[in-house]
Amino acid sequence: MKKILVIGGNGQLGNCIRKIAPDFELDYEFIFTDSKMLDITDEDQVNTYFYDNKPDFCINASAFTAVDLAETEKDKAFAVNAYGVAHLAEACREHNAVLIHVSTDYVFDGETSLCYSEDDFTNPIGVYGESKLKGEELALDSNPKTVILRTSWLYSEFNKNFVKTMLNLFSQKEELGIVADQFGQPTNANDLAAAIMEIIKAPQKNFGIFHFSNYPETTWFEFAKKIAELSKSKVKLNPLTTEQYPTPAKRPKRSTMCLDKIEEDYKIEPKHWENSLEECLDILQNNI
Repeated sequence: MKKILVIGGNGQLGNCIRKIAPDFELDYEFIFTDSKMLDITDEDQVNTYFYDNKPDFCINASAFTAVDLAETEKDKAFAVNAYGVAHLAEACREHNAVLIHVSTDYVFDGETSLCYSEDDFTNPIGVYGESKLKGEELALDSNPKTVILRTSWLYSEFNKNFVKTMLNLFSQKEELGIVADQFGQPTNANDLAAAIMEIIKAPQKNFGIFHFSNYPETTWFEFAKKIAELSKSKVKLNPLTTEQYPTPAKRPKRSTMCLDKIEEDYKIEPKHWENSLEECLDILQNNI
């Protein structure tokens, strides 16, 4: 039986993988860790953990994701998002394991009217994006059996995210302002978890960088409008410009990613974001 080590097992994506793990238990043994069990910034800890557990696959679903905080805590962001990834990649190479590492659309500057392909020039405009890009580079340099999955605007029924924040604010506010000039692709973390398992199951592995998200592009404002519509909220939403809602870290204006490669190489067809959002809201509302 193959072993799958999931780093960041208590995060959004980790919880989504945990939810579907029983569907694969005949073929795979899952090992879930968090930062208390395994500190990926400690190279010795990583090496010892791999030696003791000998995984065949390592899914890195952990990250320093506080985009604004990264601007003032650069060392922490790089420790987790770059050098911690390198430790995992080197351990994977040592044990002949496949690394599946989750990255971000923030490796791009957003100064385009087109979608970004996997080969397009990267130019992050903040520390978070810089640290994630460095992690990609170190992983690919360290282990040839690496799959990088860039994703965007991740949400689910687990942990903190935009969808759950909006639902909470809708219940407290009569009126909200939402940024309407930043474009991207909302992604249900359950869909990303399913895609990762498709890659693991694939008999023929294609390594390198892939983009995965739901489609098509939208704005934060339109995303929030759809959340309000599907949750039957009466909140009034007002469109804001980026200038009207300043943040410590710059955000890409349009970080829409092309999804053709993962469809061609792994036969994974991304879902429409509105359909995936409806599925998530159904789960959240049934849990309330």
